[in-house]
Amino acid sequence: MPWFRNLIPLSSSTTFGTHSSLKPITTATSLSYAFAHQLLQFSTAATEEKAAEAEVSDKGSGAGTVAATYAGLAPTKGDEKARVVVLGSGWAGCRLIKDIDTSIYDVVCVSPRNHMVFTPLLASTCVGTLEFRSVAEPIGRIQPAISREPGSYYFLANSTGVDFQNHLVNCQTVTDGAGTLEPWNFTIAYDKLVIAAGAEASTFGIRGVKEHAIFLREVHHAQEIRRKLLLNLMLSDVPGVSDEEKRRLLHCVVVGGGPTGVEFSGELSDFITRDVRQRYAHVKDYIRVTLIEANEILSSFDDRLRIYATKQLIKSGVRLVRGIVKDVQPEKIVLSDGTDVPYGLLVWSTGVGPSPFVKSVDVPKSPGGRIGVDEWLRVPAVQDVFAIGDCCGFLESTGKPVLPALAQVAERQGKYLAQELNRIGKAGGGRANAAMDIDLGSPFVYRHLGSMATIGRYKALVDLRQSKEARGLSVAGFGSWFVWRSAYLTRVISWRNRFYVAINWLTTLVFGRDISRI
Repeated sequence: MPWFRNLIPLSSSTTFGTHSSLKPITTATSLSYAFAHQLLQFSTAATEEKAAEAEVSDKGSGAGTVAATYAGLAPTKGDEKARVVVLGSGWAGCRLIKDIDTSIYDVVCVSPRNHMVFTPLLASTCVGTLEFRSVAEPIGRIQPAISREPGSYYFLANSTGVDFQNHLVNCQTVTDGAGTLEPWNFTIAYDKLVIAAGAEASTFGIRGVKEHAIFLREVHHAQEIRRKLLLNLMLSDVPGVSDEEKRRLLHCVVVGGGPTGVEFSGELSDFITRDVRQRYAHVKDYIRVTLIEANEILSSFDDRLRIYATKQLIKSGVRLVRGIVKDVQPEKIVLSDGTDVPYGLLVWSTGVGPSPFVKSVDVPKSPGGRIGVDEWLRVPAVQDVFAIGDCCGFLESTGKPVLPALAQVAERQGKYLAQELNRIGKAGGGRANAAMDIDLGSPFVYRHLGSMATIGRYKALVDLRQSKEARGLSVAGFGSWFVWRSAYLTRVISWRNRFYVAINWLTTLVFGRDISRI
């Protein structure tokens, strides 16, 4: 970058600012004072040799780019609070960050996003029922100490590896790509490490999924779906588009019949019925929704609820197809029986699997490739390391099954581990290698609270059974839809976002969905 090379060189002995846990940066690299001062907020002593050599990082958003390496947060000293480093900002990580005692610990969160996504309501943002900010909660609001305390930080970065022996986390900054700062690497010393890195969408190795399908796990996925959907609606109304091309553009295909796929299909059918038919009258007869599932939809729900959901989706105009996707091409997908399914919008929601970072961590794995943990959510092979959320699973030696990748599992694990770390810290075990002789409390026990899913047309499913084989209350219909909305409204983290969600629901009911393509 020309402007970077032309900046005024600084002496290697130059010091900027002070911090109780940070040493000044020293580097011969050309840096401006302002940029160096910002960098100092997380850098201690620049590693001149590595910065000059420039290593190639193979993880994170800067994969394949040349990135300089800097030292980061140094090990804590005796007069400082112990440091808990949390990798991830999902349900598990954010619940732990919220409940951790910041009078005992400094908290450092490393994540490529600075907010938590309230995933149960994410499908509603794709069609304008809710606005995107309604489902995003900034980390600084979840734990104010990250914004205020001198030893607590949020770093916009990806974790690229962990040096368990030296209690170091290797990270690489996340940038916006071309035309921005080149990513660089840095390290963080930890006293306690919590891996809450989540999982990634499963593609089962099917060719073309990552290139042509859109997942539904992040806010930017929902934004992309909304833009693509509205773009196809507007393009299909332009002169010169054939009827066949209109049918393809306005064919929305959802792959995966779990709660996310079913809820998105229901929201989409409501959007078509109540908004598209009124505002896009010229193409209203061309738009359709197809839901493809290899087995039964909502397989974890009660059989009666599954039958009810199937009938309601068909009644809403959703076409249900049982099949296995073999290949994904730019304008069509190919099923295992050779059937071609043209599409204009393809949403992929077939479950999750371990991320590349989780696969790269050199610790014993649980069945399915997750990081193996014991009954107290510790990673037994190393000291002071815990794992929670979708990235972890019980080791076979515990005799416990791997828990499902659900928000309630992750949140419960985050709450439990925060209580354990607080207890360990009060007992004097907060420092690195200081908790070996401390008696652990009760092991983590998960009790399923039930499952809910909306299917559109003011109807939802509520299954309160402990497991698929257990007996319990299972209801469906308008009453269940009211319970679904009430429950999730109370589960939204902040009162600010609860207000946003309530206002968005009321606005949609009175005025319809927002169909602006921004």
